[in-house]
Amino acid sequence: MKVKCLIIGSGPAGYTAAIYASRANLAPVLIEGPQLGGQLTTTTEVENFPGYPDGVDPFTMMDDMRRQAERFGTQFVSGIVTKVEFANSQSQGQCHKVWVEDTDLYEADAVIIATGASARYLGIESERTYRGRGVSACATCDGFFYRKKTVAVVGGGDTACEEANYLAGLCEKVYMIVRKPYLRASEIMQQRVLNNPKIEVLFEHNTLQLTGEGKVQGADLVYRKGEPDEAIRHIDIDGFFLAIGHHPNTDLFKDYIARDAEGYIIVKDNSTQCYQASNANAKANGLFAAGDCADPHYRQAIVAAGSGAKAAIEADKYIKSL
Repeated sequence: MKVKCLIIGSGPAGYTAAIYASRANLAPVLIEGPQLGGQLTTTTEVENFPGYPDGVDPFTMMDDMRRQAERFGTQFVSGIVTKVEFANSQSQGQCHKVWVEDTDLYEADAVIIATGASARYLGIESERTYRGRGVSACATCDGFFYRKKTVAVVGGGDTACEEANYLAGLCEKVYMIVRKPYLRASEIMQQRVLNNPKIEVLFEHNTLQLTGEGKVQGADLVYRKGEPDEAIRHIDIDGFFLAIGHHPNTDLFKDYIARDAEGYIIVKDNSTQCYQASNANAKANGLFAAGDCADPHYRQAIVAAGSGAKAAIEADKYIKSL
């Protein structure tokens, strides 16, 4: 199938790109992927997205975006992108090629990549059990629900320290669960944590399991696992926040698009334009990245939606220039 604009991803960035591309008469096709709504749907309620003064269920919000894109003519495809062949030059009429489930081939003048980033989890069974019921990977998104309560943050880097300080401004108490005997964060972030009376750092601790009736109410930890002084400790908590990083869903594009050391797509300043993997100074014509797959800093739905709009506008200008 030959299309003008192909969008990969169904989070806020992908759906917003579809709304703008549809209204520009690009007749976009959006490949929805395995998780409709993206990372946002792992939270319980969205209270900080403009236009929903009483908050909104994330599935409802994503469905609103999808129906808005559909109203303007976006075509949706259910499936997972399994292979791509991006053209370095389209001067001779070459198109970007994208395969869905290895069988269905789409050729596009412009491709907007909005595949998001997945939070890293510890991998313990109870983590999945309580996801959305006390387990979160975004303090900015969910911290408000734990005002004057006790929470734990897992991690020892800058992100963990930043989230612990943020939560300390809302919560009664914040535990930081750090597996090493030291923090990996920058000196200034360490000092902010260590000087905050609401934060207690538990060095050399690992989480064994989360406990609670229907929601997180506690965590079982092990101190100095495998050492002679190993000890089990239980803490009472209302929320459990992961801050051990995110993995951008960009591995499929690594041979064609420039990425940073962590896998985030590198885009031109104040733009969504991608660069070639083989030449980081050369534009990857007709390739644009929006949302968390190109954003290691903010990871917010409103920011992703804005970048989706930018990507569609830039894709429209590019297609018109062909």
